Amino acid sequence: MPKPVRRIVTGHNEHGKSIILSDENAPNVFAPKSLVGLALTDLWETKHVPASNRGERDAAARPFKLEPPKQGTVFRVVEFPPDSVLSTAKDISKIFEEIGSPHAKDRNNPRHPGFHKTSSVDYAIVLDGEIWAMMDEGETLMKAGDVLIQRGTNHAWSNRTNAPARVAFILIAAEQL
Repeated sequence: MPKPVRRIVTGHNEHGKSIILSDENAPNVFAPKSLVGLALTDLWETKHVPASNRGERDAAARPFKLEPPKQGTVFRVVEFPPDSVLSTAKDISKIFEEIGSPHAKDRNNPRHPGFHKTSSVDYAIVLDGEIWAMMDEGETLMKAGDVLIQRGTNHAWSNRTNAPARVAFILIAAEQL
């Protein structure tokens, strides 16, 4: 069971005054049955920049997808299980299919089954635990508070501990390399 993420969303009342629209655990969670312990919680999405702050619709209440809209953003928290759990998944490619991005999966990188590439700039902030950011060549250990700027590279996340790691991501659409 993933750790819930409290999400507070602000807005405006009928007089234009600022208000709290909602304060609850984020309801938009993707937890594939094929990999227990992996959970992606989408907190917000914008379809374009500049974004609209009108209305009260939950912008993250839509079918889950890995990449942001073509000119938009996604804000999410991912809970990564230990690699020992990842190794029990029969075919991680199916998870990429479930999140609408089978094209992102790198099927030829033997270093880690989670290698993938998206057309985005991703700001990754480690919240809890530790995780290895793996590139085609090289890797680095990230701990709570560390930030990585992922710029459309082929990459994977490797949790070599026995506890979950939680990472916040802000994904911004980018030109395809």
